[in-house]
Amino acid sequence: MHRLPVTYRTEALADLRDIFRVVLRASRHLKTSKGFVQRIKDRCERIGDAPRGGRPRDDLEPGLRTVPFERVAVIAYRVEPGRVRITNVFYGGRDFEALFGGHEPGETQEGLARDAPVPVRFKLPLP
Repeated sequence: MHRLPVTYRTEALADLRDIFRVVLRASRHLKTSKGFVQRIKDRCERIGDAPRGGRPRDDLEPGLRTVPFERVAVIAYRVEPGRVRITNVFYGGRDFEALFGGHEPGETQEGLARDAPVPVRFKLPLP
């Protein structure tokens, strides 16, 4: 399979901003926070090299796949025609399985709505 471009849902970008803030609060170092989020983004981009390499999670939602990140986060994504779409980035033990549970397959739920892809270019806000 050839490399697929990677796009991010609005929720995934919000997750990255939240992670940035949490790491900044804990580390009190802007460079550390930016570097950590950049490593997550780099890992997301590498998913495009082997899109079917993540763990299938059809038990949570059809077509969903996940990959771990440095034992502290889980990246959730879908392989769609012509692209990989990062749906969420779950950090610090967040119970992502519970967020996907309790609805019918294909049904949307608050916070996990299927929206238009967002380009990867974004700037992290400073708190």
